[in-house]
Amino acid sequence: MNSFSESYKAAGVDVTAGYKAVELMKKHVARTKIDGVVSGIGGFGGLFAPNFNGMEEPVLVSGTDGVGTKIKLAFLLDKHDTIGIDAVAMCVNDIICCGAQPLFFLDYIAIGKNIPEKVAEIVSGIAEGCVQSGCALIGGETAEHPGLMPIDEYDVAGFSVGIADKPKLIDGSNLKAGDVLIGLRSSGVHSNGFSLVRKIFGIDETTINAEYPELDKPLGETLLTPTKIYVKSILALINEVKVKAISHITGGGFYENIPRMLKDGLTAKIKKDSIPVLPIFKLMQRVGNISEHDMFNTFNMGVGMITAVAKEDADKALEVLKANGEDAVILGEVAEGNDGVVFE
Repeated sequence: MNSFSESYKAAGVDVTAGYKAVELMKKHVARTKIDGVVSGIGGFGGLFAPNFNGMEEPVLVSGTDGVGTKIKLAFLLDKHDTIGIDAVAMCVNDIICCGAQPLFFLDYIAIGKNIPEKVAEIVSGIAEGCVQSGCALIGGETAEHPGLMPIDEYDVAGFSVGIADKPKLIDGSNLKAGDVLIGLRSSGVHSNGFSLVRKIFGIDETTINAEYPELDKPLGETLLTPTKIYVKSILALINEVKVKAISHITGGGFYENIPRMLKDGLTAKIKKDSIPVLPIFKLMQRVGNISEHDMFNTFNMGVGMITAVAKEDADKALEVLKANGEDAVILGEVAEGNDGVVFE
């Protein structure tokens, strides 16, 4: 390829670095190939041929997100191979809430200076997230932004498209008082609330390596733990049990996200002592002197996903989830009322 612009390079954009980054990331993208992928990366559009067999009324379901200011920790630790998992997780964990199976993912990386090896490292995490969720990475964009952002910084976002059969969509319409709420343990803070996290600890080059007796790893490593992807275990659950509603516990914590799975006239009653609160949340509450309400209104507190099933299906649901690697617990139940979330 003889594409090269000396003038553009002098302005801060090296197109040849982009070509090298694409070559370096191809091996990572190849790991994500699944049935339905029509095209490789490098074209003007990513092509995917979905399989509608066995579906009465196929519906495409999409979700888009980024990783927020958690990305600052990746800069400070100079570790870029996990932040892409977060980008995928925040999208696929959303679309699985209605029972949709993710099909493909596209990423967008804005970067101050395109260093091909760094971009490939970021994409390796995106590919890992796709492998964990069973979807394909069929395209994306890396945009070099000199003068708009520092040369050593970047941002990552993306979107995923999944598929569901309309008659089988999970929308909470069949929820009723007495249904059981099951929580799936999170891997950590996941990818929300990091503006508050950074404020609590005064995160910088020094404090990011702080060690606390509550944590088994330095602070930065603990906080950078990738968001857990629940797609495969939730799909397994849906295949075995009638799941009535699902909530992804992200920004807004319990108070904002659980009501999204409830229909009018129903309340979620949560037994507070059933919540497997992770040490990092207890540490943040103590160090930052954060109220319990604000903690549960910001963070997942150790529960990244909540499902609702009929009482008679609860034991089976726990069995299926645990067989698929989830640490699942009964958090409480659905009750009559319009109080959103009530802790007992």
